[in-house]
Amino acid sequence: MEPKRFELPSGRAEEGFKDKKPLYTQAEAVAEANRCLYCSDAPCIKACPTAINIPEFIRKIGTSNIRGAARTILTANILGQSCAQACPVEVLCAGSCVYTGWGREAINIGRLQRFAVENTLKKTPELFQAKPATGKKIALVGSGPASIAAAGMLALEGHTCIIYERKAIPGGLNSLGIAPYKLKGPEALREMEWVFSLGRIELRTGVEVVEQAKGPGQVSASELIASHDAVFLGLGLGADSRLGVPGEDGEGVEGATLLIERIKAEPGFKLQGVKRAMIVGGGNTALDIAHELVLLGVEVDMVYRRSEKEMGGYAHELDSARVDGVRLVENRQPVEVVREGGKVVAVKLATTRDGKPVPGTEEVVPAELVVMAIGQERATGVAKAFPGVELDARGRVKVDAATHRTGHAKVWSGGDCVNGGKEVVNAVAEAKIAVRDIQRHLVGE
Repeated sequence: MEPKRFELPSGRAEEGFKDKKPLYTQAEAVAEANRCLYCSDAPCIKACPTAINIPEFIRKIGTSNIRGAARTILTANILGQSCAQACPVEVLCAGSCVYTGWGREAINIGRLQRFAVENTLKKTPELFQAKPATGKKIALVGSGPASIAAAGMLALEGHTCIIYERKAIPGGLNSLGIAPYKLKGPEALREMEWVFSLGRIELRTGVEVVEQAKGPGQVSASELIASHDAVFLGLGLGADSRLGVPGEDGEGVEGATLLIERIKAEPGFKLQGVKRAMIVGGGNTALDIAHELVLLGVEVDMVYRRSEKEMGGYAHELDSARVDGVRLVENRQPVEVVREGGKVVAVKLATTRDGKPVPGTEEVVPAELVVMAIGQERATGVAKAFPGVELDARGRVKVDAATHRTGHAKVWSGGDCVNGGKEVVNAVAEAKIAVRDIQRHLVGE
């Protein structure tokens, strides 16, 4: 592999988190692999968006062919390590394991996958040989999982890939947005180093893609289209959404994804004077930040405007958060953030009916920190800069499902900006679809 080029500063809060699912030892991995029945119809494969041949790689672990297991995984999913740690395997591959139907513990597929990939990339990372250079050049906008996966696959086909990222730290969701008890930033960046070692991938950070470039640090969408043979939009999502209630603006109210990013990347970050926090939302991001804060020693209430059974977050994540002390408050919604001297001291909650606050039902709950986890804005500005690229009614980039090509003949897209916010494995799966069609386009099929 090439020398390390991506590093996060020391003194970050995420360094204090322990792995929720630690790396297996060799003996643990072999013992777990030997529980697998190697099903011929393999429901676990069907449940994996990237269709990894799970029984095959587990059998290879069982026979101590760790490198072969990693090759099987990475051939299907080039971000196989981060997906092993961040994927909700409980509702995907492991959730479909035949053992679950018998009331027995499912095979720990995610931990086996991490064992194979992490150990291989540390010891023998030279798994693939890129094809000879084609002279073709692809621009990728954003450096999140969809773009990184697409760049790796395109580089193996011999094409040159140039990634344009507006932030200083690349990696998007993988490096800055996944709860650190699942995947830490340096682990995601090491995986990205490996993808870049495949060759012909250039990263340009601090570059914003706009409709009309007005100075250094900007490049126009039309320029990217003109100077590249294809463009891939891996834009992710935008800023955290807000409720629009009194007292919401100012210190003490944070967006969930921005707060997770600060915990993961900001040296010296501490929650000064915060004993009690309120998380607003019922999705997986809300669960992640609630779990992170309680592990940092904060008392956490998670407020959701509907009932638990209507939550978008995964049940197993809620169960895990509750074990560590997160309290779920159902059928409530903030109607005001209460401040004294500019600082947050409480939140006024109202009972909800059909998700709407009912007047006259308010109660005041103490809190020094309020975290909004009610969704993210769409990255519509960048997408609209590309002629022919259209958005749907929810602000998502419209693509052909079979090819992931947009309304412009040279522009493809995938990941959260298309699916509205799913898992890393979905971003990789969509990148695979786009890359297949980009390859057909580049060779003139």
